[in-house]
Amino acid sequence: MASTAQSPTVRLVHLPHFAIPLGIAGLGGAWTAGVLVLHAPEWVDDTLYTVAGVLWLLFSAVYIGERARHRGAFRSDRESAASGAGAAFLPVVGILLIVHFGRYMPLAAARTVCWILVAALAVVAAQLLAHWLTGQLTFQQLHPGYTLPLVAGPFIAAIGLASVQAVSAARAALGVGMFFWVVIGGVITARLITGGPLPEQVLPSLSVLLAPPAAGGIATFVAYPGPIGPLQLAFFGVFVVMALVQIALLKAYLCLPFSLGFWNFTFPVCASANYSLRWLGESEFDGRDGLAWGVLGLATLFVLSIAVATVRDLTPAVRRRLGRRG
Repeated sequence: MASTAQSPTVRLVHLPHFAIPLGIAGLGGAWTAGVLVLHAPEWVDDTLYTVAGVLWLLFSAVYIGERARHRGAFRSDRESAASGAGAAFLPVVGILLIVHFGRYMPLAAARTVCWILVAALAVVAAQLLAHWLTGQLTFQQLHPGYTLPLVAGPFIAAIGLASVQAVSAARAALGVGMFFWVVIGGVITARLITGGPLPEQVLPSLSVLLAPPAAGGIATFVAYPGPIGPLQLAFFGVFVVMALVQIALLKAYLCLPFSLGFWNFTFPVCASANYSLRWLGESEFDGRDGLAWGVLGLATLFVLSIAVATVRDLTPAVRRRLGRRG
């Protein structure tokens, strides 16, 4: 008797999809900086964070619902060499949302939600690190996306904690991010320099090199308010170098065919715009506002263009699926 092959499980939401609400929330953060520096209209960042929140809730519900039916599915996703680091997207997006919407909530409620999300990020980061430390990854599999859980993640946690007035905890989170930036960042840099070219599908992860100095720089502004100090200047120096590296990589990026992986570009770009606007807010020179509007406009146009390209690419697939059902 012939055996019947079992069809693979078709899943609608995967960890890389959470880069979409992450990028939109990042753009919302850039517009929040625009409100502070340029008195930009507040409805724009409210709208962007609302869209990011709806997508985050929808993706999370579908993702958790799909994985909960299969034992070990969450662990399998988290331990994926290609996309496992994206498990940190879920709590990270939540922290960004509470930074914005927490101002409309009682402080105690916002603080509780923020701590829950930070704790969730810490658990995910610890699980990922434990998996990596047991030798489950090869040197060749490393890419800059691995900095998200333990470097950019703690910096974003610092921003969230500072927003609910947990300043000491925010500074502690900033220290965690700086420690792992040195440790993990050094290993990943060694892989990029000596391990040969990255596969094309993960090449957009090189843009993530911008995320630690940008997110960490924003965290220093909110965790150490007041006059500019040595820590802010150190972050700014690294940010400038990494921005120049990204400019040098533009030719390689432009040769890539469009895919959903392009959403990996959006958060680093938007966090960089946010950080740049905050520095411009500390400056006084002719044309400052024009430059700030230009930075904000370019980040907005960039994210909108990727959103339009995504809809364009997904529309034929949706039509085919609806046609088969009809």
